[in-house]
Amino acid sequence: MKEILKKRVLIPIIAVTLLIAGSSFKGDFFEIAKQIEIFTTLFKELNMNYVDETNPAELMDTAIKNMLEELDPYTKFLNEQDVESFKINNAGEYSGIGAIVRSYKDKIVIVEPYKGYPADKAGLKAGDEIIKIGDIAIADVKDDADELLKGASNTSVGITYVRQGETKSTTVNRESIEVDAVPYYKMINDNTGYIVLLKFNKKATEQTKKALLDLKNDGAKKIILDLRDNPGGLLSEAINVTNLFIPKGELVVTTKSKVKKFNREYKTTNQPVDTEIPLVVLVNGRSASASEIVSGSLQDLDRAVIVGARSFGKGLVQRPLKLTYGTQLKVTISRYYTASGRCIQSLDYWNRDENGNAVKNTQFRDFKTKNGRKVQDGGGVLPDIEIAAAKTNTLTQALLSGNVIFDYATDYYYNNTLENVLDFSFNDVDFTSFKNYVSKSNFDFETKAEKALKEAMAGEDSALYNNSVTANYKSLLLEMDKSKIMALDKYKAEIQKNLEDEILKRYFYREGLYDYHLQNDEAIMTASVLLNDNSKYRDILK
Repeated sequence: MKEILKKRVLIPIIAVTLLIAGSSFKGDFFEIAKQIEIFTTLFKELNMNYVDETNPAELMDTAIKNMLEELDPYTKFLNEQDVESFKINNAGEYSGIGAIVRSYKDKIVIVEPYKGYPADKAGLKAGDEIIKIGDIAIADVKDDADELLKGASNTSVGITYVRQGETKSTTVNRESIEVDAVPYYKMINDNTGYIVLLKFNKKATEQTKKALLDLKNDGAKKIILDLRDNPGGLLSEAINVTNLFIPKGELVVTTKSKVKKFNREYKTTNQPVDTEIPLVVLVNGRSASASEIVSGSLQDLDRAVIVGARSFGKGLVQRPLKLTYGTQLKVTISRYYTASGRCIQSLDYWNRDENGNAVKNTQFRDFKTKNGRKVQDGGGVLPDIEIAAAKTNTLTQALLSGNVIFDYATDYYYNNTLENVLDFSFNDVDFTSFKNYVSKSNFDFETKAEKALKEAMAGEDSALYNNSVTANYKSLLLEMDKSKIMALDKYKAEIQKNLEDEILKRYFYREGLYDYHLQNDEAIMTASVLLNDNSKYRDILK
């Protein structure tokens, strides 16, 4: 009964009420006032008269979050803790244990400890499952258990964790943590520099500029800028990073909104570092938002050759709007358009299929770069040179989101010795081992065909099918399961790339991973070869 009240009555009314934050009072003042009055009355009567005790704060929190789920995934309500986390993410500084973590109901999993920071010093490894922080069991904490890991510098916290089935404990001394936007840069050869830009926090431009200048001082005549796996961040940093390679006064991105004040043209405002140095930008399916502004506009301005795989396709801009009691609404306010005028948003959250999923854009419009090359909108940034192993597919995505690759890497680490990063080789025997691991795991990946088949057999007409049809149905599902294991071979290159990356971080941290990439990564090697062929590089940009 309680759930029905929340879903059917409260949510629609709250939805109408909260949407006024982005509405104009001019045309619908009466309707807005009416809905506010209805909501206020309903909320009061519900809490006064419902048969069981209600928690007004929880009811409201549930209602808000359910309402926002009907919009896009980037429009979110931020409570006071969320607001602080949002600031930390953009600033690139906080005080804590220095590790990426993933939270569950009864545990917190260490995803990646930063080299030389408290978690690493205390001996915590990727895959460790924290079950208690101090005297508090994670299972007893309702929300945001990972906040317990944060705290003032020079304070200690006891941690109980499980590693490979064995319960252990350690003490972590919190420190001030600085999250680098550029964790790595290095010369690939005598004349080519390589820069990894991993996020667009407030340090992005400063650190990218420093890396660029250092590499030029070391003799770099060509640059590879790696934006793979960069989820984005601050719009201002995306514009300023682009500005490092293009002149002052150049249009980089335009934002368009129904609210007139959010319609803006963003041009470069600083003197560039180098507008002539040959440049290749690497992207993949996890390069999003600010990464796509940089790569898309450098492509539109014919300033760089893009190499890799089609980017994520997030062309929506968010802004935090202050609410009461220290809370905020991070709301999508506009779409952004790269220098050529294209919007690379891939999913249409305002037109959904019968299952409520956002529709993926499949119809693309043509645009022209500065030199007249054809580029398209609506599906991320398409590279000038595509790398097959960098492409994403639903199977690989399912293995990543289901943490199958992560968990296999954990087992690999505790069963294999590796002393030197350049000695690492993930061979066919290892891949067979991975396939066996997948087949024995709880990995559950449902294809569209399976889903449609199950829905058909569970429909109103299912009673019409005889035993033979039912038996064939079950047999077909079994064969589909087998074929999914076989599909691991079809996507071996993409899967193996993700396996290698995850495994190498366990032994050598990110620095070792990037050292390995310089010698073995197909996209980097392709970019390096291209930059050494000036004629081909120029032909692509013509």
